[in-house]
Amino acid sequence: MTALTLTGLTKTFGGLTAVNNVSLQVADGERRAIIGPNGAGKTTLFNLIAGQLRADQGRIVVYGKDVTVMPVHQRARLGVSRTFQLSTLFGELTVRQQITLAVMGRDKSLRTRLFTPLSAHTTVNDTVAEILHTWALTDVADTPSEALGYGTKRLIELVLATATKPRLLLLDEPTAGVDATDAKRIVDTISALPRDITVLIVEHDMTVAFHLADTVTVLTDGTELLTDTPKVVAGNQAVIDAYLGRQEA
Repeated sequence: MTALTLTGLTKTFGGLTAVNNVSLQVADGERRAIIGPNGAGKTTLFNLIAGQLRADQGRIVVYGKDVTVMPVHQRARLGVSRTFQLSTLFGELTVRQQITLAVMGRDKSLRTRLFTPLSAHTTVNDTVAEILHTWALTDVADTPSEALGYGTKRLIELVLATATKPRLLLLDEPTAGVDATDAKRIVDTISALPRDITVLIVEHDMTVAFHLADTVTVLTDGTELLTDTPKVVAGNQAVIDAYLGRQEA
């Protein structure tokens, strides 16, 4: 089954074409890295897939459903989830509270029971406790996120994105700005995700991207340059030129 199909996707901002006629297919359960130099259109592509931006041309199909003009919340209900380049946590809420909101958001029946005390939602509370235990967050469960280190915040954002039980998970530079220890923890968390979640990763760290990805797509100037295995991409001269600049004779 194909998880994601992009056909002729194009997005312009004034005279700048940020994404230019991109067509991709991502298989169910695949780990796909999207790489490229700054300004290549990687985050814009994610914003189009998730619905933060509307495409000027082209189609986006998620698990057989055309979502091209669908708003963000409807895509989320279809199983599209994402993280962002910058931290998006609620600073005053504890880790437990934020995971609880994510878990409650995936259950339609809970949307009409907003005024029911949280203590009454035993299934939700059990699920939150399990998530905290699984990702070794129990010790910070009742800590406001604003009091946590940046690396831990990035990990929690990843956990929140998976708490909604997505089918398609978009991770925008998940290890950016974190130290080596936190980066390893985040990479290990992504590696441990079940294969019933399809993962797309925008990542500048090539070691991280190639470690996690089954397939790598290289963008440059908004256009697909190459899609292939990490080994082929790493040795491709056109990719090297795109990152480092062509050496003049």
